[in-house]
Amino acid sequence: MIDRDALTGLVLAGGQGRRMGGCDKGLEAFAGRPLIAHAVAPLVGRVAELLISANRHPEAYAEWADRVIADAETGYMGPLMGLYSGLRAAATDWVVVVPCDCPALPDDLVARLIAGRGGADIAVAHDGERLHPVVALIRRDLVDDLGEALAAGERKVDRWIARHAWCEVDMSDRAEAFVNLNTLDDKRRLEARRRETLRP
Repeated sequence: MIDRDALTGLVLAGGQGRRMGGCDKGLEAFAGRPLIAHAVAPLVGRVAELLISANRHPEAYAEWADRVIADAETGYMGPLMGLYSGLRAAATDWVVVVPCDCPALPDDLVARLIAGRGGADIAVAHDGERLHPVVALIRRDLVDDLGEALAAGERKVDRWIARHAWCEVDMSDRAEAFVNLNTLDDKRRLEARRRETLRP
């Protein structure tokens, strides 16, 4: 079992938001609050420290985290660099990572990743149809290997994960929770669906 004191939460919010017109996606409003507020929700109170990986507007993100960290290298090198920067910054043995654009992740996400890990070094959420490589529990001491992979040109999270002892964690009963918002149309659709489910 992994207890709270051994966990750091990491939200990846360092992208360019190109498919949303270049906006800082984590600060985009969704259902009346910024996306980052929804992203941190399953982590708050369940980790020893909460980090947000962000390359813009650190002062805005500071409200939602214990620390805001920028990529270790400049140039918007993608989520793998955000993950590396978070693993470098973490002070615990384990890191739970989530993206900033999945506003409906389950409240028991951390507990389910821990319970489903078995003896693996990485546990990754699976919604029944697809894997979500940036919704994962990762052993922090893989940081040096990740740094070497980045230096060798690797940019795909799933390919790096495949190098290690990893497992899928079945979350098919909450498949709808893993919808991520890549475009403004995605955001509008999910907001409309949310209003429908909340309607009496």
